[in-house]
Amino acid sequence: MKRKLLEEMNFHPVLEAYEGVAQPCEGIKTARETFATSEAADVKTTDFDGSRAADVIGDRSVADIRADFPIFAAGDPENPARKTIWLDNASTTQKPRSVIDREANFYARENSNVKRGAYRLASNADKLYEDARSSVARFIGAKPQNLIFTRGATEGINLAAQATLRPLIKRGDEIIVTILEHHANIVPYQMIAAEKGAILRVAPVRSDGQIDLAKYKKLFSPRAKFAAIAHISNALGTILPIAEMAEIARLCGAKVLIDAAQSISHIPIDVRKIGADILVFSGHKVYAPFGIGALWANDETLELAKPYHGGGNMIADVTFTKTLYQKAPNKFEAGTPNIAGAIALAAALEYIGVIGMKNIARYESDLTRFAISELSKIDGLRIIGNASDRAGAISFVMERFSIEEIAGFLNERDICLRAGHHCAQPILRFFGLEATLRASLGLYNTVSEIEALASALRDLAKN
Repeated sequence: MKRKLLEEMNFHPVLEAYEGVAQPCEGIKTARETFATSEAADVKTTDFDGSRAADVIGDRSVADIRADFPIFAAGDPENPARKTIWLDNASTTQKPRSVIDREANFYARENSNVKRGAYRLASNADKLYEDARSSVARFIGAKPQNLIFTRGATEGINLAAQATLRPLIKRGDEIIVTILEHHANIVPYQMIAAEKGAILRVAPVRSDGQIDLAKYKKLFSPRAKFAAIAHISNALGTILPIAEMAEIARLCGAKVLIDAAQSISHIPIDVRKIGADILVFSGHKVYAPFGIGALWANDETLELAKPYHGGGNMIADVTFTKTLYQKAPNKFEAGTPNIAGAIALAAALEYIGVIGMKNIARYESDLTRFAISELSKIDGLRIIGNASDRAGAISFVMERFSIEEIAGFLNERDICLRAGHHCAQPILRFFGLEATLRASLGLYNTVSEIEALASALRDLAKN
């Protein structure tokens, strides 16, 4: 069945991914069987029965937190009494007033380009931009000189693919991904593999949607040069054991990229603990504006990486025979950056940092368990993926109803969910599906919103 699935997905070069490797690299043959504990394991859940008293994160009520987000007070312009239930946080998050105001204030009072002026506004913009870099780096346990601002996770992955993977890869080399990946963490490597004659190999999951570590280890041979891993599956909510997976890859000498787009707003991240070479994320999924994100890479990776974009700011000297480049991070930030976006991203991370990432992770984990419990009681509803280590992205289908019918019914009640393949067609097809509904939770979601979703779906099931 899995071989047929891969053939249908045109993954012909990776059919052996599910059959193991005859000659594993020496590092894996001598590796210990137990690996470092993942950061997510440090977050303990609590008993949670859906009582209103549970709507508290740290020392703040969720009602108080929701008041920070203007969109929840705005309601429907045509029906102000009707309030939006936002359960599409894996697609994008809403923005707190402090982040909106911080970006607006830059344009209203501080606007200037960076690295190009000798006047007060320019000097101030330089400081604000580099202070933002330091704040974002600190949030993930990094040094500022190792953090590059991007337009988002997709650009970060493409930057890593072109600057790090492309110069490294040769014909016959192997790139390891998982079947859980977002398309953005597949397609750039496919493009390079096709150009270079390399092989893309795909790690399978168990029936619960969690990675099969035993089979993952068997994928790695001395030909493996690069491994790309989603921290959290955007389609299923599975939290992958990234520390263990990174160690397996590194024992074979492969570079490791972690796609943290779905984890950055939900669980603590410390790049010093996960063993990766590169980590990327998007700002708009962590309560910051669109069009800003970040890539972190370790010193060795940045030193070896080639420039991806050429232009101003990233150069040290230009002649018609030779160009000398700045050191990282400037080397990878050609042209005018999204200055206001970087400053607003820092403000967003400061906002959730004050609430506390462990507090957020604990609350969302409890709310996720409550949501799964409520949805599981609905006749004909099937949740896709049931890994024990998971975040609040919950995909489901319902007997007798198409995805479009369910989404339309929920829209009438102003319940916002994602409907479709979630840019993750391979994992949905593994489960025999082309599309699902996905409810995805954020720090401002409440027990009553989960109850409203469950109630709406029960009403639909009765039709």
